[in-house]
Amino acid sequence: MSKNLVIVESPAKAATIEKYLGSDFKVLASVGHIRKDTKVDKSTFDVTYEIDPEHTKIISELKKAVKEADKIWLATDEDREGESISWHLTEVLKLPKDTSRITFHEITKPALENAIKNPRTIDMDMVYSQQARQTLDMLVGYDLSDIVRKKVPGAISAGRVQSPALRLIVEREKEIEKFESKFSFKVSGKFEKNGEFEATLSGDAPKDESEAESLLNSLKDADFTVSDVEEAEGTKANPVPLTTAALQIEANSKLGFSSRTTMTAAQGLYQAGLITYHRTDSLNLSSQAVASMASFIEKTFGKEYLKVRHFKTKDSSAQEAHEAIRPTHIENTTAGKNDYERKLYKLIWARTLATQMANAKVAKTTIELSAKDKIFTAKGEVVIFDGFLKVYGKSKDLELPHLKKGDLVAMKSLAARQNFAKPPARYTEGSLVKKLEELGIGRPSTYASIMTAIQARGYVIKGESEGEEREIVEITLENNNISKSKITEKFGANKGKLIPTPIGELVAGFLVDNFKNIVDYKFTANIEKDLDLIAEAKLERVKMLRDFYGPFRNTVLASEGVERYNNSRILGHDPETGKPIYAKIGKNGGFIQLGDNEKETGEKPRFAPLPKRKSVKTVTLEQALKQLALPTLPRTLGTAEDGAELIAANGPFGPYLKAGKYNIPIKDFDPYTISFEDALPLYQAKISSIIADWGEIMIINGAYGPYIKGPGRRNNVKIPKERDPKTITKEEAEELLKNKPKTTRRGARGKAKSTKSTKSKTAKKTTK
Repeated sequence: MSKNLVIVESPAKAATIEKYLGSDFKVLASVGHIRKDTKVDKSTFDVTYEIDPEHTKIISELKKAVKEADKIWLATDEDREGESISWHLTEVLKLPKDTSRITFHEITKPALENAIKNPRTIDMDMVYSQQARQTLDMLVGYDLSDIVRKKVPGAISAGRVQSPALRLIVEREKEIEKFESKFSFKVSGKFEKNGEFEATLSGDAPKDESEAESLLNSLKDADFTVSDVEEAEGTKANPVPLTTAALQIEANSKLGFSSRTTMTAAQGLYQAGLITYHRTDSLNLSSQAVASMASFIEKTFGKEYLKVRHFKTKDSSAQEAHEAIRPTHIENTTAGKNDYERKLYKLIWARTLATQMANAKVAKTTIELSAKDKIFTAKGEVVIFDGFLKVYGKSKDLELPHLKKGDLVAMKSLAARQNFAKPPARYTEGSLVKKLEELGIGRPSTYASIMTAIQARGYVIKGESEGEEREIVEITLENNNISKSKITEKFGANKGKLIPTPIGELVAGFLVDNFKNIVDYKFTANIEKDLDLIAEAKLERVKMLRDFYGPFRNTVLASEGVERYNNSRILGHDPETGKPIYAKIGKNGGFIQLGDNEKETGEKPRFAPLPKRKSVKTVTLEQALKQLALPTLPRTLGTAEDGAELIAANGPFGPYLKAGKYNIPIKDFDPYTISFEDALPLYQAKISSIIADWGEIMIINGAYGPYIKGPGRRNNVKIPKERDPKTITKEEAEELLKNKPKTTRRGARGKAKSTKSTKSKTAKKTTK
């Protein structure tokens, strides 16, 4: 029997900790929250909690272990969520109020031993802060979602923090729609003197084709002289340590990871003891970590690469953790159990090491060429000492020839290329996290859930387009001859960018019109500050909730009288029938409608989808008529050799091919125009991927290997590598589905399942 029982959140973390603490310690996991908040008293703000049905067995095991242990240690994560989980454990397991609470920023033997030597009790102010956040989100979520569902077609719900994030995306889309793409001509040339180099026209660019051609004509016989040479030595400053937001931004930019992917990989690395705690807004690095990095840099790269630095967090409220994200052992250059973790670890390792390395030194050269009254500029840069770039960042030398003032250079060619101004860039998950952090909206632990929520609700999608092609004009002067040509370039790529759906635009518009505070950036940021004050015992939880909820509830009641919200437009009338044509938004997005509603006319209207990349606001009558001329869905395309009829259709999850009993997504094709020749290979690929088929249960060879698909949605289980999928029987498949690993999300919210779970007493009537 172990004398000490340590309770943590995750089994993976438990295994790592038990390895370090030794035989006197038994480490068990609560597997996230063991209770759900199911009801809030709107006058007292007391919360009713209910045991999570999926945690019943875990709680029984914990109760048994508590009885057998001499001492209990609560070691859940060190942020407010972790503090709250520890409090719930004391309540459900009936632990004394002075039960030892320990926290550590990294899962290493020294950190754990230090935590055991310095226990504390549960910080109730942190618990009150977490309760306030949870209560706010419940109150806003229930009341706001109810009114949004009634008033906005297709809306599912609305959240306190997700709504300002959605507004940011919608406002950026409006900026893009209003943007007028003007063009000018960028003029650049190739020159030669002691080597070939390029230079670009400075000052005002030609506004049109004739102006560009006139400029090139004027420079036909011009002498290009070096009018100025500037040489300077500069530095490239190394980066600061990683916070949670910075990690998500960097992983999105450099690795293409979503916020959820980044946090999942980081969670795995932390639980394995490979990195420090990954939910933090601190820039601090411990003195031991800095000393370890300094030693590693000096031994690996040399003393000239070392530059010890200490960082301080600007925001005094940064309290989610005590250190930035860093490797626990800097000498481990690679780590992680899968590709995602290994790539993320490498990024964290390189960025952290770079913070303690010397600046890079560069030699910069600027050469100005004069011809008549025009100036052309060439810029070069050569790295003379790579410093931190040795491990982090890229260095590309652009060396210019050695020239001096007064030198005459030969002009080899000039080119004036049509250059279109670019609209504001759409947000990526990384750039949206950066904007939310700048505005003070959300906290390190919430960014990933914000990104997930707005996409799961169908308010935002990630673009998939590589862009469209357009012709641009290029005028060239070479060998004293001017020629014109048209070349193609891609524009408007939105792959990986966040794009609001028609429903997302409607929800944002409705909230801006009726719930200004909820989507107001400063108001939302001030709530975060209030939550910080509660954690610091400077503000009472109930007062904060009362000050917020009273005015909010009045706004909800007032909005009950608002008319149903829809940005429908009448585009004109059908030239054949004279019936009106509308662009509308429904529960599945935008659509075209020919004719008025059946209740008004007695005749059912015709419907067609919006054209690609068009919204209710931008679609024209001509485009709508083309959409209405498309064939109706579902469309029968033909019959495969095995007798399966191939039918193109559209459903709530997008276009698909119905082939016998199989539904095959066809996201790369238009269901209105896809041909039988295009559809047949998709069906054949589907048939080829099926290893076994027992009706509701199938074994499929998917993109990530073979897996078993069970009845219902998302009822899949991966087949272990050691098993041959071709030898698995139906009974074995059923057993694997039955025993598939459960995915329990930390702090998952939602209505409790209607099972006979044990209800706890109403939460303590906290007056804090």
